[in-house]
Amino acid sequence: METVISLGVFFVVMVGIGIWGMKKTKTLNDFYLGGRDIGLWMSAFAYGTTYFSAVLFVGFAGQLGWKFGLNALWIALGNAVGGSLLAWLVLGGRTRRMTQNLNAMTMPEFFHERFDASYLKIIAAIIIFIFLTPYTASVFKGLGNLFGERFGISYESALLWMTLITGVYLVLGGYFAVNLTDFVQGIIMLGGSLVMVWMLVGKFGGSEHVIANISAKYAEHVPPAKQPDFWTVASLVFMTSFGTWGMPQMVQKFYAIKNDRIIVKAAIATTVFALIIAGAAYFTGSMTHLSFETVPVIAGTQKPDFDLMIPQMLTTNLPAWLLALIILLILSASMSTLSSLVLVAAGAISIDLYKGHINPAVPKEKSLLMIRAMSAVFVVISWLIATYKIAFIVTLMSLSWGVVAGAFMAPFIYGLYWKRTTALSVLASMVTALLVTGGSMLWLVLKFADGMATYQMYSTKISCVAMLLPFVIVPVVSLLTKAPEKAVIDKAFGGAAATVHEKEAVAA
Repeated sequence: METVISLGVFFVVMVGIGIWGMKKTKTLNDFYLGGRDIGLWMSAFAYGTTYFSAVLFVGFAGQLGWKFGLNALWIALGNAVGGSLLAWLVLGGRTRRMTQNLNAMTMPEFFHERFDASYLKIIAAIIIFIFLTPYTASVFKGLGNLFGERFGISYESALLWMTLITGVYLVLGGYFAVNLTDFVQGIIMLGGSLVMVWMLVGKFGGSEHVIANISAKYAEHVPPAKQPDFWTVASLVFMTSFGTWGMPQMVQKFYAIKNDRIIVKAAIATTVFALIIAGAAYFTGSMTHLSFETVPVIAGTQKPDFDLMIPQMLTTNLPAWLLALIILLILSASMSTLSSLVLVAAGAISIDLYKGHINPAVPKEKSLLMIRAMSAVFVVISWLIATYKIAFIVTLMSLSWGVVAGAFMAPFIYGLYWKRTTALSVLASMVTALLVTGGSMLWLVLKFADGMATYQMYSTKISCVAMLLPFVIVPVVSLLTKAPEKAVIDKAFGGAAATVHEKEAVAA
């Protein structure tokens, strides 16, 4: 009963925020970036809640908490320092200023304007559409499984309700609604995480007893030969922390911030948020060693069911009222991620492809209508993929992080800081990421009978290679190709053609 009531209140609040956001959304810029007027706390919470979803709290926490024990906390530290603090300090100010100089609302538009190459916008938009749409579907699927199999709500019903609620508040309110819901969801995530850890630690005998017992039980449950080595931990830290620097749904948060003065404060706020959320998730995951002697298996198979561990541990050890709060925590984490992914995917089609190439003269009011329509379409597409579990799309899900982060991270960072970066080097970077990730999967599938399982085993390291290699490709190709025109560089970096926004900032 507590779960039903809390979910009902949560959904009503989300829809109300969507209706309120609709009144604030008058232009395409309002819908996609909130008018570039998002303040400190909403910017910080929007970044943090988009970062973490149900995948962290259920799948990652259970699997890595069991396999890594307390070493999983290194990932939480990396997410806080690399994925949050450094991301804000290195990317935040430059991204805001340069995207305003270029009048770019999306990452594909940034590549087009920064490198004076329209083909980059088309390629980037296609990559986003192909790989972020199944990524969105995977979040829907994770939520449906969680509620359907672990908490007694049917998979189909849970999936349908998640789809409807996310679609309503996003389509109505756009980025305004997303940011306000992120703020509400962020508070739920913080409160739920802290109370969850406090109650579990008390249940298992207190902090000192818990930490000592986790270490002892981990040594019993995971033999030294199966414990992760340094490179395994390091690759996970790098991928989950620095990979966000190239993910459009994360970088978009910097486009929308109100001014440079909030960046340091937002960086600190986001870092604290990430420490609490990721730390709570992975520490809870490590406590599975206190609840299980062996990993549960999927019915009818011998495959480990890591997704079962956290829900089962929580339902066994927490009271009903707190379990209802945890469900809201997981739901909040996922819905904020979902809304950002859908917004970016819809923008790739409606802003970058349709308005950018097919019909540049489309009126502003029709542009706003189209991105609302495309947001609804992408929600429906994601729901269909999650419902029918289309095999080809499911395969793309496993490639999405490596391809998108690998294709965009290096050229985006070089584009912000190095004036000599060329369009051809960006193209080479995108092709490299596709070849490394897609080529590795194809080779393993053809070489081994269990090729997909083998790929999953090495997918983190393959993604890291796809992310790192372009940092060499971009400067080499840039130095071998023609330098960008001075007018393009001046516009991007605010040289002779400094924007009104920059002049105002200097005056302030």
